[in-house]
Amino acid sequence: MLVVTETLRIPLSEIELRFIRASGPGGQNVNKVSSAVQLRFNANRSSALPSHVRTRLFQIAGSRLTQLGEIIITADRHRSQALNRSDALERLSALLKDASYRPKRRIPTKPTFGSKKRRLDGKSRKSGTKRLRGKPNMRDD
Repeated sequence: MLVVTETLRIPLSEIELRFIRASGPGGQNVNKVSSAVQLRFNANRSSALPSHVRTRLFQIAGSRLTQLGEIIITADRHRSQALNRSDALERLSALLKDASYRPKRRIPTKPTFGSKKRRLDGKSRKSGTKRLRGKPNMRDD
């Protein structure tokens, strides 16, 4: 059981882990051992995800989301298969935690009279400064 929040728990049976060969340094060992982990989580078929979390997950998943609604996370930061496995599960948990957070609904407000007055005073002060930078008027009236 992957515990994301107090109310959101994902059964490990819904998470598929594949071990693949990692790229990068590792010497001769890199060609023999499948230490990288590819985690697949089908959010469309998951019974543990509430609909609002699923919707938000699809919005924030980005390139990790396939057209079938599957989240794919590849972890190959470590040389150890166990560390990569726990890293992939932590990254999925962090993604689900972000998706479970409901953003606060913004209530549009109008600027106050004082803020409008301060803005206009600043604009007139700035225009006066710029007017003084111009060429002097040489006419005598």
